[in-house]
Amino acid sequence: MPKQRKIPMRKCIACQESSEKKGLFRIVRSPEGEIFLDLTGKKNGRGAYLSKRKSCVQKAREKNLLSRHLGVPIPDHVFDDMEAYLEEHPVDAGEK
Repeated sequence: MPKQRKIPMRKCIACQESSEKKGLFRIVRSPEGEIFLDLTGKKNGRGAYLSKRKSCVQKAREKNLLSRHLGVPIPDHVFDDMEAYLEEHPVDAGEK
């Protein structure tokens, strides 16, 4: 019988729900200070996780949650990238 792999879990900073890592957006502050959306989940740097839900993205933008977690101002293009991803992948974006 094959050994079952452990599924990495992470917590959304907006709704505080734990989900599988691949079901969340990862926003990264690189060692150089650059902020970007990491869809691979493997880029180097400090990361924060958001559920792939429009409500979580909007809450993070309104309440400045990413800026507080990563310690730097978050450029608008990061939120725009997440919203564009949700428009293109409506199946992933299960609004609860």
